[in-house]
Amino acid sequence: MVVRKEDILNLVERLREHDQQTVFDFLQYLIDRSEKKPTCWVEIDQATPDEESLTGEEHRQLNSDAGYVTGEEAKHEFGLQVDLP
Repeated sequence: MVVRKEDILNLVERLREHDQQTVFDFLQYLIDRSEKKPTCWVEIDQATPDEESLTGEEHRQLNSDAGYVTGEEAKHEFGLQVDLP
């Protein structure tokens, strides 16, 4: 969902002053969170791939279309990846 910046600004301008500070703090939190990569993801990125074969259940899950999302989609959904322009 794309939200126009003008709509966000309009909402913020309608808030009382102390609520604007809350919005500012929350937006700053979101920015800080999006710029930091969790330590566990850094460790995963640096890990060497294992040579272990997939189990029958893992093959079944991989070949199923039910609820499948890519790793990139999952990272984006959980705020672990920032889309670059």
